[in-house]
Amino acid sequence: MIKTSTQKLSIHGGAKSVEQFDKSLFHWPIVTDEDERAVIEVLRAGSMSYGDITKQFEREFAGWAGAKYALASCNGTASLLEAMFGVGLGRGDEMIVPSVTYWASALQAMSLGATPVFADIDADTLCIDPRDIERRITPRTKAVMVVHYCGHPCDMDSIVAICKKHRVKLIEDVSHAHGAMYNGRMVGTFGDVAAASLMSGKSLSVGEGGILWTNDRSIYERALAFGHYERTKGELTDPELKRIVAPDQFMSGLPLGAIKGRLNQTCAAMGRVQLKHYPSRMSKIQRAMNRFWDLLEGVPGIRAHRVDPKSNSTMGGWYNPLGHYLPEELNGLPVTKFIEALNAEGVATGRGANFPLHLHPVLNEADVYHDGKPTRIAFTERDVRQPKGSLPRSEALADRVFGVPWFKHDDAEAIEQFASAFRKVAMHAAAL
Repeated sequence: MIKTSTQKLSIHGGAKSVEQFDKSLFHWPIVTDEDERAVIEVLRAGSMSYGDITKQFEREFAGWAGAKYALASCNGTASLLEAMFGVGLGRGDEMIVPSVTYWASALQAMSLGATPVFADIDADTLCIDPRDIERRITPRTKAVMVVHYCGHPCDMDSIVAICKKHRVKLIEDVSHAHGAMYNGRMVGTFGDVAAASLMSGKSLSVGEGGILWTNDRSIYERALAFGHYERTKGELTDPELKRIVAPDQFMSGLPLGAIKGRLNQTCAAMGRVQLKHYPSRMSKIQRAMNRFWDLLEGVPGIRAHRVDPKSNSTMGGWYNPLGHYLPEELNGLPVTKFIEALNAEGVATGRGANFPLHLHPVLNEADVYHDGKPTRIAFTERDVRQPKGSLPRSEALADRVFGVPWFKHDDAEAIEQFASAFRKVAMHAAAL
């Protein structure tokens, strides 16, 4: 346990808690000569737009994730859109999704003529609340999109049971939680289909890309047909889908979604190398992040956003780690003041939470397709817009969380410096 500092806060002229540390502690992704050689080989071969290396990456990813099929795309937004189309989401359907997430978990539904319906989050996990999912299911509900937010697995036992009970499809957005485990089983294997971003900031990165995985051949083929026209002739097995998309008399198929989802093979090549090393790198991140939170156990005003490290669940690569903030334990100190004092101590951090999507003008006012009404309600018979106050936990989140350092290596001395800063500010909150 680190000692409680008696020093004056840096914001008031005291010495900083964090002075010097190896910058590689936070550098990501880790790119080595092996990555460079793989990318250069593609560049020199001029095969950036081919598919052979991408298919190798897909097979290796599917094997790692425990799925029969994987489909890589140009970004995570495309992969999530393909997942939505894959489960049959279309005009007049509704999809339940958490309000606290990145927009790419939800907005593509409107491009399919479907309507996102937002659910509140659980105050502890910060993931979608299963009870609120069930309250929002209607005869129009086609799918539920869950997001393993900031690496924390959702309550998949409850969510799977609800989806089976109501016969709705389950999509997992794993963009924050590559490799995370829920009760000993990797997230992304509970739903009908999963998808994730692989952009450069994610814990598993290929530079820029996305990937979808599933055990359902029909979902895979629909996703393929949506945006991978150059592959449909050789890979579609469904006779009717193949007849429509890739009839024999044409040289190649046409994409049902009128988009090109192809992944650049420089990214696929990098992805193969990154995936090979990811399990060991992920383990280092987990050890480092749990070390950090163990050092802060019992500090007033802050709590770890994590699963029990002694359980069979994990936070994966711990993307965008957060802490819970309890101002009631710190004389009502606003989180903004807490963060300001932390930054003065040498900790570069911020508030960290996504803005609730249900309050954004795009979801309430924008008429994207000139329907004469907001697109959010253009394809449904009811007004599903959710005003301020409708999702209280989602709306309160920004004042109840803060960002914490995302350690990529388990450097005990450096981690102790950062933990000391958090403890120091919390213990001197009255001076703020």
